[in-house]
Amino acid sequence: MEELIIIGGGLAGSEAAWQAAMRGVKVTLCEMRPARTTEAHKTAFLAELVCSNSFRSSEPLSAPGLLKRELQAAGSLIMKAAEVSRVPAGTALAVNRELFSGFITNAISSSPGITVARKEIEEIPDTCAIIATGPLTSPSMTEALRRLIGQNYLFFYDAIAPIVSADSIDREKVYFASRYGKGGDDYINCPMSEKEYTAFHKAVLDADKVGVRDFEDSKVFEGCMPVEVMALRGRDTLRFGPMKPVGLSDPKTGREPYAVVQLRPENNEKTAYNMVGFQTRLTWPAQKEVFSLIPGLEGAEFLRLGSLHRNTFINSPLLLGKDLSLRMRESVFIAGQITGVEGYLESTAMGLVAGINAARRIQGKESVAVPVTTAHGSLMRHITSPVREFQPTNINFGLFPSLGPEQAGIRDKKLKKKAIVERAGEDWEGYVKRVGQ
Repeated sequence: MEELIIIGGGLAGSEAAWQAAMRGVKVTLCEMRPARTTEAHKTAFLAELVCSNSFRSSEPLSAPGLLKRELQAAGSLIMKAAEVSRVPAGTALAVNRELFSGFITNAISSSPGITVARKEIEEIPDTCAIIATGPLTSPSMTEALRRLIGQNYLFFYDAIAPIVSADSIDREKVYFASRYGKGGDDYINCPMSEKEYTAFHKAVLDADKVGVRDFEDSKVFEGCMPVEVMALRGRDTLRFGPMKPVGLSDPKTGREPYAVVQLRPENNEKTAYNMVGFQTRLTWPAQKEVFSLIPGLEGAEFLRLGSLHRNTFINSPLLLGKDLSLRMRESVFIAGQITGVEGYLESTAMGLVAGINAARRIQGKESVAVPVTTAHGSLMRHITSPVREFQPTNINFGLFPSLGPEQAGIRDKKLKKKAIVERAGEDWEGYVKRVGQ
């Protein structure tokens, strides 16, 4: 039987390898790190998380929560690792980065059906392959893909939020609470008065920023917008975004603050905290100066400062078939964030589908259509349907098709989401049975 070559050992590549191996296909997973690294990665682990440590909401009636349940139902390795390495984060699923990536690296390396090759692949194989090189695709693979698809990539920029040492947070000025009291007191909240917020907003606008290179496009994905870009959009944009105080009453006053900065645990020991939504391209000296204006962070020790890196994706609606294979070379599948999905869960989902479809192709089986009524299917419809201007997206209920005639009259938002989730669950169960394991 033909061997499957997977290029890229991130979330999508690791999930694709796991799914294909579960179906009896021999896999070689090629990862260029640590011999060659990127501007964002720090370790040699497979599936290293370079941005947030959160897989977002696990609420039953949320789109991310639905996507998680679909992944779990299909035996996702990424979801197994997330549960094993989970840290407190209210209703969100957040993980200890090292435990998470270590679990995946060990599982992949121990699998008898998967060989891990630590080398850079500079050309696209002639055999069945999955390209899951992610948003930081190497220059050589970028050029190889350009030659194959006959057009340029689209670019946008992704920003990383800072991490602060727990010991350096002034506990007298902050309080523990999750929004609306859901999920316990997992988050540290740094409250701001109107005066403090005004001074902070001005400092963000005035601070030095890292520029982009002349030959690169400066578009930034809406779902990972740097704080300084949000600040430019208006005085209250931050206050209605990552600094939203709604549902976070300060126990000292009994009232919601004017604005709030939330800090989320990075590990179970809670020795480090991520500044939620504070991805940035401020220079490092500017970050230290500006973020010290946040109450409780005046003397903060930054374990990691924010940064900006290129995020690359292809024009998938023009290039991909419904099974995630390239139209001009059907033996090559594309998976993960490079397809134009955005987020850990979404990248994993595309890896899962690509792994299943590539395995079926090698085994001489037809691909099984992913129901568009599911979270996986709605994402695939987004990246494979014609559109005037293609842009990346996270999973959201706006991607799902309308409910059937018998449910079309539902007005209550909660009931409508419930109907969408129930329909997706039934259809996904049928898909998983058809593709087997």
